[in-house]
Formats: sequence, C-alpha cells, structure tokens
Amino acid sequence: MTKMKLSVSCRIAEGFLSKEEASMSFEELADLAVATDYDAICMRASQVGVQSSREEIRNVRRILDDRGLHVTMISGDFDIVYNNERGPNCLRNITPYLDLAEALGAPMIRVCIKQQEDIAHAKNAADQAAEKGLKLVHQCHVQSLFETLDDIESRLEEIDRPNFGLIFEAANLEQCGQDYGLSTIKRLAPWIENVYLQNQRISPTGAITLDTWCAGPVSIDLCEIHEQGGIDFVEIFNGLSNIGFDGPVTVHQSAPEDNSLTALGAATPTVDYLKKLTAGK
Repeated sequence: MTKMKLSVSCRIAEGFLSKEEASMSFEELADLAVATDYDAICMRASQVGVQSSREEIRNVRRILDDRGLHVTMISGDFDIVYNNERGPNCLRNITPYLDLAEALGAPMIRVCIKQQEDIAHAKNAADQAAEKGLKLVHQCHVQSLFETLDDIESRLEEIDRPNFGLIFEAANLEQCGQDYGLSTIKRLAPWIENVYLQNQRISPTGAITLDTWCAGPVSIDLCEIHEQGGIDFVEIFNGLSNIGFDGPVTVHQSAPEDNSLTALGAATPTVDYLKKLTAGK
C-alpha cells in the first residue's frame, strides 16, 4: 500500500458534543501522539486557534518541534468545527487563519460553506491562500453544501481552485445515505487532501441523533475505530490505496465515551489497527 501519514486530531481531547474545552493540555496531547507513534497532529481551536495569543501559539509550536511532530491541518475557530451559521465567516477574513497555519507549519486550513453565497468568498480566500502556498479544505459534512456526492463534486468544480480540496469523511457520508467505498473515492480523488476517520453504527435507537438536510434526523451509536460493525475501514483503505493517496489520514474520534477508557487507552489500539490497514494486512 501507498505510505500514508497518520495524524491524530485534537478531537480526542474533546467530548462529542462539546468542542471548546480540552480534557488535556497540548503538552499531554503531544506526548500521547508520540507514545502511540502518530506522525502528526490535526489542530483545533480547543488547543490553539485564531483566538489564541502569540505566546500561546509559539508555545504550541515549541512543543511540536521538541517532539518532532508536525501539524497536518488547522481548524482555526469554534464556529468552523460546530459547522454553524457563523462557520463561513472565516472565508470573509482568511488572513488570521493563514497566519496561524504559517506559525504552526500547517499546509491546510479547514473552512466551512453553508450557502451558495459562500462560494465566491471561498474562491477569494483560496486565491489568498495560494499566495502563501497553503490549501483550503472542506469536510464531507452534514448541514453544509458538502452533504451529498453530487453536491460535493459540483461545489468543488464550481470553486475550481487547485488549492481548494476535500477532507474525505465516511461517517458524515453514511449519515447522509451516501456511498463511501471505492467508486466514491475514485470519483472524489482529484480533490482528496485529508482523510478523517471516525466510527459509528447507524441505529434507529442510537444514543445520538444528528440532523441532515438531505435525509432528516439520523441516529447513531459511537464506537472506537478498531471496533467491528461500523464504518468499513478496510474498504476505505483499499480505495485510498487504489488512487495512490499518500496524504494524511487523521483519527477524528472524540474522547472515549467509556469513562473507564483513557485517551491513551483508546489511541493505542486505534493506531495499531490503522498501521495494519496501511500495511495492507
């Protein structure tokens, strides 16, 4: 299989529905990444974002450098990660996000698109990012213009910028009743820059209900990445290998729901499982 870079998201130190308060310091999170042999960290505003002081940003960069870690992508504010109506504001003033990405050495910035009028701002923001050699990316996400495969493809074609790509994320596609297997990965291959992994089981009695625009409310139960019966990660990794993807694969799982399970306890079997998949075993 093509070598892929394993990245762990700051999401592992957040609750599923609470994305602002981190359950561990960044130093602890970085140590976890090193202990579990991840290559990088996917940064979120719960640790450092555009709201952070220069001193806080410098301290995070120092911790990264001291441990030989790099940042795969930034999600620079809370509105982006909540995917709320203020999420697209980043596109109207992208400069602070570009500055943060440069300060952390991150090549990609996650953005949010909710309405057709956001497309023009996305084009302009991408042009500004290109001047600094940076990419903007949008996640396959419920309640956005990136819910269905047809919409994802048409929006990316409309934006039509070589540095505007996609975070491929199977769980959100499944919630919207979309295929996430080989044919889909081939279809979206020209734009896939990052891959998010989170696991779930769709169930009418699921503990969490999420609203989608295209399929209405969908109930799910969360499960760990390495647990069976949820997302078919073997199919996903076969698809990524088929297109020769060699970018970051990011564990985007929230903090363990099981209170007896630590973040380290969750991260270790996950990375072991993913290494087997990336090795084609």
